[in-house]
Amino acid sequence: MLFTPDTWKLLAGIAIFLLGMHFLEKALKSLTGRSFKLFLKKKTSNKPAAIAGGAIVTAVLQSSSVVNLMVLAFAGAGVITMHNALAIMLGSNLGTTVSSWIIVTLGFKLNIESFALPVIGIAGIAMMLVGKDSRWHNWCMFFLGFGFLFFGLSFIRTSIEQTVQQLDLSILNEKPAILFLLVGLLITSLIQSSSATVAIVLSALHVNAISLFAAMAIVLGSEIGTTVKLVLASVKGVAVKKRVALGNLLFNVVNALLIFIFLGPINKLITSVIGIHDNLIALIFFQTLTNLTGIIIFYPFLEIFGRFLEKRFISTDNETAYIHKVKVTDTELAMLALEKEAQHFIYHVCIFSLNAFDCKAGKNNPFSLSPLFEPEKLPGKYEYIKHLHGEVQTYSIRLQNATADKEQQSRIHQLISSFRNSMYAAKNIKDALPDIDQLKKSSNDLKFEFYLRTKKRVGNFIERAIALLGADPIPSNFEQLSSIYSTTQEGYNTTLRELYRESVLKNVNEVEFSTIVNFNREMYTAEKSVVFALKDYLLRGNEEDYFDELPGFIR
Repeated sequence: MLFTPDTWKLLAGIAIFLLGMHFLEKALKSLTGRSFKLFLKKKTSNKPAAIAGGAIVTAVLQSSSVVNLMVLAFAGAGVITMHNALAIMLGSNLGTTVSSWIIVTLGFKLNIESFALPVIGIAGIAMMLVGKDSRWHNWCMFFLGFGFLFFGLSFIRTSIEQTVQQLDLSILNEKPAILFLLVGLLITSLIQSSSATVAIVLSALHVNAISLFAAMAIVLGSEIGTTVKLVLASVKGVAVKKRVALGNLLFNVVNALLIFIFLGPINKLITSVIGIHDNLIALIFFQTLTNLTGIIIFYPFLEIFGRFLEKRFISTDNETAYIHKVKVTDTELAMLALEKEAQHFIYHVCIFSLNAFDCKAGKNNPFSLSPLFEPEKLPGKYEYIKHLHGEVQTYSIRLQNATADKEQQSRIHQLISSFRNSMYAAKNIKDALPDIDQLKKSSNDLKFEFYLRTKKRVGNFIERAIALLGADPIPSNFEQLSSIYSTTQEGYNTTLRELYRESVLKNVNEVEFSTIVNFNREMYTAEKSVVFALKDYLLRGNEEDYFDELPGFIR
């Protein structure tokens, strides 16, 4: 039968092992996440430092995926160059072998349960007793993850040992090596952990279920399979993220295939020439050698490879709709592009505000959404807005430096303010998302009723804002914008008075009341920010000055 007790024990062992890896990653990210982000950001200014930094951080965090996702974020934000991002990933591949050395040293040389179970018991109970915000909680999680890692390995080992006793698996060694490479690729792609794949292979090799040659081929497959998570994370991202993910994929595929071609001679080199007769040590030595070879092969070509990648995905290179098409030196056209970009930016913030309440814009409006924004969930939409804000701010400053015309400089300053106020609005909505979700799902009728009222109010406000955004800058815009502002101000004050009624205070506790009041303030600030963004975009001269003198808005 396919699903025997040993099969379930193997699956349980893999699950416990992966849970241990998850706890380790989570604990270490909490304990050292910021430190290592700063380390990667500041200490990777050249290729050797980037490779060493990637290896060190991966060795400590015990996850190449975590480090590679950090690199993806840094590259997307323009914090590190393309070739340094690639260098970090080469180092990360080497750093991940540290966990393999730990597994083979402790997991197969000692009685696992004799130290794993006490660690799990003590760390698990302690984690439940200490506060979640305490550093001790993260340390307990770290040791619990460490214990689960080896307890899962124990399950994997014993299940494979018992399977070997019941079945003759020697026939597997007659299969072609390419089959084992594909098995390693498939397993790692499914479970998203090359360390777990290596643990399974070590267990099989330990009981002679497979040969060292076959185990090497599986490890090569896992080197390719571990890139899948990064590729998936970059699919909907900006072009630079896709380039970094493609670079990592090409590194691992090319390196694995080159090693695979010479797998027989390399096997003899390790076992006969170097003389490593312990198959488990030989396998991890092979894994380390593979990643060192990758560094040696690609190091001289990192800058060339970086330039090659920078020519890929050109069509989606910019999140902006207009300014990337115009050079700042062509100031007249650049001013028009920046005007259109402001409109584009405000519209996306308005749609983000509607989407936060599960609403959509009406069909009869002249604007279209970016394909990078539209399919994303709310966190992804906010990230798009942040990246877009960074691009337009950079372009605005460059344009301001490129023109000596005082009128143009004044208008650029206005548009910069419009972008900034739009970003304020998006930030307030993003911060309010937990409260929106809490109110929407509340069993308290008063809280749910307040959510529905706010949803309706925000929907009406955004409809008026979008209608005004599409209008030409004519005198009536001033009256309409003043009306929107007054309505927002009065709505906030009216809602606040209603919230402080005795009937409301009787139906919610102190914490719930504070949540509602703060939520109301966040919505009010977001709406006022949109009003000021529209003011900076639509109005000129004295009309704009009127809004700057209105009280109650923190600029």
